[in-house]
Amino acid sequence: MNSAKILVVDDELSICTLVRRYLKREGYQVEVAGNGETALRMFESFEPNLVVLDLMLPDINGYELCRRMQSKTSVYILMLTARSDEADKIHGFALGADDYLTKPFSLKELSSRIQAILKRQRAVTGSPEEILKYSHIHIDPIRREVRISGELAELTALEFDLLYLLAHTPGRVWRRYDLIREVWGYDYVGDERVVDVHIGQIRKKLEQDTSEPLFVKTVRGVGYKFEDSTHEPQFAL
Repeated sequence: MNSAKILVVDDELSICTLVRRYLKREGYQVEVAGNGETALRMFESFEPNLVVLDLMLPDINGYELCRRMQSKTSVYILMLTARSDEADKIHGFALGADDYLTKPFSLKELSSRIQAILKRQRAVTGSPEEILKYSHIHIDPIRREVRISGELAELTALEFDLLYLLAHTPGRVWRRYDLIREVWGYDYVGDERVVDVHIGQIRKKLEQDTSEPLFVKTVRGVGYKFEDSTHEPQFAL
């Protein structure tokens, strides 16, 4: 795991220096960037497994960088910022961020968060070759595509993983804790409400009426389940 490549993006030189030195001692390959334009160039050449991304940059804000990076690959994103508002976290998760760490922070906590993120698997339950085909929705884990009645839905990496897990066992009711354990990993240390944020984003992208969802349904007091008019999926290899 510690051979993973990490790109640190922050305009504070002292933070970049400390984080790079610490993570290198942990065995990671580390590069740093002090602004958005440099980060995008290094993202293409370095091809990191994870990006530690500050929100407040002098040229391109972290939200936009997160969106651009997630549009290219399913890279892991750990947002590192002085902002602590709930709305900022929700916005970051909606763009595909995997976790959120607020400044000031300890290097040990940063390392723990990185380890937890890197333990996750982008492909979830079941063989990665299994394409789930229901009456109205097809989910392809190879291309990481979701189509509703033939139309492509744009999901972030975490949204896709969460939907695929739910859809692989239609009708099963999942508690938030169990979804976090399967998708985020056992070592996730954040708020369980992050599940609700991602479910809300999935519904916005899949449903015509989010108040009456057809696919991902709430089981009050318990969690969530997936349904479609055809209960059992057809598996295609």
